[in-house]
Amino acid sequence: MGNARTVLLTGATGFIGQHLWPALAAGGHRVIGTSRDATRAAQRHPDREWRSLDVEDPSTMRAALEGCDVAVYLVHGLGQGDDYPDREREAAFAFREAAAEAGVRRVVYLGGVAPAGEASRHLKSRLSTGAILRGGQVPCTELRAAMIIGQGSASWSITRDLARRLPAMLLPAWLRNRSHPVDVTDVVAALQWAVEQPDDVPSEWLDVPGPRCLTHEEMLGLVADEFGRHPPMLSVPVLSPRLSSYWIALVTREGLPMAKELVEGLRWDLLPAGESVWERCGHDPLALEEAVHRAVADEVEARVPSPATMARLKAIGRGEAKARAA
Repeated sequence: MGNARTVLLTGATGFIGQHLWPALAAGGHRVIGTSRDATRAAQRHPDREWRSLDVEDPSTMRAALEGCDVAVYLVHGLGQGDDYPDREREAAFAFREAAAEAGVRRVVYLGGVAPAGEASRHLKSRLSTGAILRGGQVPCTELRAAMIIGQGSASWSITRDLARRLPAMLLPAWLRNRSHPVDVTDVVAALQWAVEQPDDVPSEWLDVPGPRCLTHEEMLGLVADEFGRHPPMLSVPVLSPRLSSYWIALVTREGLPMAKELVEGLRWDLLPAGESVWERCGHDPLALEEAVHRAVADEVEARVPSPATMARLKAIGRGEAKARAA
């Protein structure tokens, strides 16, 4: 475990931020969360430290970053208007400059996997944000993940709802594309490792793959198995990702704009193309079957993270070797 650091956690109330905070705190780091409304955030979480930050208002960045060793950048505008890629680009440029001015020693960014073909608008924006942050004066560690399995993940929510609710599985050709889904606690382990990197490690990007490669069709089947379901499989090769998003929005909890963006990103394989973070940090990612089982179990909890996942996150944060078996 590295030396204790003061970490600015942007996106602290989002899916990854909610899971990363307890791990970092358990690891001995001082965590400062950001919110556009820090007063409101402090009312919801009075035991945590908050600062105001609006990534679309550069004037708020310097004060938020002041005195921080590391900044974890988890902000993205998916589903927040058609111009979100432009706004994300501007925010990333402003953030990297403000980080340098504030004396931040490392930026950590969680992005998406580069596809085998042309990237969707969403993936292009994620990759562009990573390139911008890595191009600044402050060293940036960019981690790239495909679908993250866990309560609160939009892509997991879509997969889970399709597997549980559809009386029959419609199988467009794009469902035969492949990826490496990864458990949220493994992503947290990778992010914490990046936070604790020595200051002299240069900017780089690393993949955060799950333990095995499978098609999206196989992933749906794996989740359906968890629910004890074996729905008929119907091939519909002419159904494009864009058309698919309409029926996905009808049967899942995600709205049409989110479904469109996420499904467009599945036109190509989403496979690791560079060095794996696991080769550096010595962490073994959780088996997919266990990751799915835990995510389904967490769905019945009113808290995110659930108490069981919270215990695992704290164990990972403390660097306990038995965290994986907890």
